[in-house]
Amino acid sequence: MFKLLVLVLLAAILVCLFSGLFFLSRGKGNSRYLLPALTVRITLSVLLFLLLLIGWLSGAIQPHDLTSR
Repeated sequence: MFKLLVLVLLAAILVCLFSGLFFLSRGKGNSRYLLPALTVRITLSVLLFLLLLIGWLSGAIQPHDLTSR
């Protein structure tokens, strides 16, 4: 369930990223749609970071040890 939520948030971030790119390229300098897309993307990114932090602190995800090879 946790991994699915992370994947959904990542997909939503990518959708907001590409919608912002579309509005930037087609907007003719109008930021009426660009600013909300950026705001939603930043909010989703902060939520993803907090979700990963909570998952790490609760033990739902485990970081890999890079020195154990």
